[in-house]
Amino acid sequence: MTRDASTHDVLARLAEVIESRKGGDPATSYVARLFHKGTDTILKKVGEEAVEAVMAGKDLAAQASAEHRQAAVGEFADLWFHSMVALSHLGLSPADVVNELARREGLSGLEEFASRPAAPNGSGPQGKP
Repeated sequence: MTRDASTHDVLARLAEVIESRKGGDPATSYVARLFHKGTDTILKKVGEEAVEAVMAGKDLAAQASAEHRQAAVGEFADLWFHSMVALSHLGLSPADVVNELARREGLSGLEEFASRPAAPNGSGPQGKP
């Protein structure tokens, strides 16, 4: 990170840039093209990036090298970026996610899971049995 950048600042600036691409020219902006193609394309891209991040993580776990580390960082950056595009498209923001993480801070994973509301279909929290 640069000397004056914080994680929050970087995410906030990136969210502003992503938001500014809504309604942009799909011929000149990758993000505008994603917005233009819609929800399915954006969420498919998040899924693709998640798989690539998992594979890069497995490579790094199997062989800790500078090359694998950089590849993993790059793939996770792609995942975060495309997740931010999805958040914007869905009317959410990185701040919404950070606030949820802050709410969960200090809870055990099992406590947090139990605190989730039941899914509409009557199964466990968020549709999980």
